[in-house]
Amino acid sequence: HVRCGAHILNLIVQHGLKAIDSSVVKIRESVKFVRGSEMRGMKFAECVKYVSLDASKKLQQDVPTRWNSTYLMLDSALPYQAAFHRLQRVDGLYEHCPSDYEWMKIKKVAEFLQPFYEMTLLFSGSYYPTANLYFLKVWRIELLIRKNLHSSDDFIHGMAEFMNEKFKKYWDCYSVILSLAFILDPRYKLRYLQFCFEKLDPLTAEEKVKNLKDKLEALFEVYLQGQSLACLESQDRIANTENDGEIRDELDLEFDSYNSQHEASISKSQLGIYLEDKLLPRDKKFNILDFWKGNMLRCPELSLLARDILSIPITTVASESAFSHGGRILGKFRNALLPSNVEALLCSRDWIYGGEGKY
Repeated sequence: HVRCGAHILNLIVQHGLKAIDSSVVKIRESVKFVRGSEMRGMKFAECVKYVSLDASKKLQQDVPTRWNSTYLMLDSALPYQAAFHRLQRVDGLYEHCPSDYEWMKIKKVAEFLQPFYEMTLLFSGSYYPTANLYFLKVWRIELLIRKNLHSSDDFIHGMAEFMNEKFKKYWDCYSVILSLAFILDPRYKLRYLQFCFEKLDPLTAEEKVKNLKDKLEALFEVYLQGQSLACLESQDRIANTENDGEIRDELDLEFDSYNSQHEASISKSQLGIYLEDKLLPRDKKFNILDFWKGNMLRCPELSLLARDILSIPITTVASESAFSHGGRILGKFRNALLPSNVEALLCSRDWIYGGEGKY
């Protein structure tokens, strides 16, 4: 069972947002005020024009159940600092304009939340495997939280403490199977894993790496045994059909056993060869599935292992977003469809938008 990475990240940041002070509340009320009526929106646009701002972002209102909407609200409001100060002078009803010091705090909060927002988007991807991204991104989150635990700003320090509490609850022990996916990424392997653990705790790094390596070797052994059994069964079927009932002597049977053991020993070196190869460049456009597909002849069992591990999704966002469209299919004026028709409409829409040619 793998927990939804995006959901846990949401819980961590939501817990941290409890430490947010009145400066963020003022931004929320300011955005509400501007978006409250068309006349206020027009007056705010005049203020933007008066202070000669060339900002293209629209003000966004946050949603309590989505932490990233709070980040987007702060990020959209920051370019309009001068316009809000102007609005305070020309509109007596506007009472929630943050001070210069509070704007500075808001900027720091937005900078602190930006990496979490980017990781949420990365975790929520549906057109690329995410299992190999899990370890590195969770590790970066832990580093970021630890760094801000020593922040000189009390509000940032408070957010980091809340986040660290939630992080330890869910991600104190990294998922083993998803950490193996990180090793199977030819851009990182064991060397980068060692580097990551040493950054967190140099005393336990070597033991943690050895533990993961042993588990990867044990899992690879299972794949070797499964493949060797399949090969033996296939050889027996071929021999029985070709020999037309001819009984093989003991030397033939002994050779078959010797040959299967020899092939298994050669296959065992697949993992060693892969780990000893040079690391590939850390290109963001790197396609890990193409890499293992291209190495199927060189490392047949290891490529099967990589295929199975990389197919593990670390979030449920993609499936939830696909089925959330059901509310649009079944509405107030369209509520008598047969279940089979709803399923056909829902699946066909997902297939069309998932194809190469987007409609």
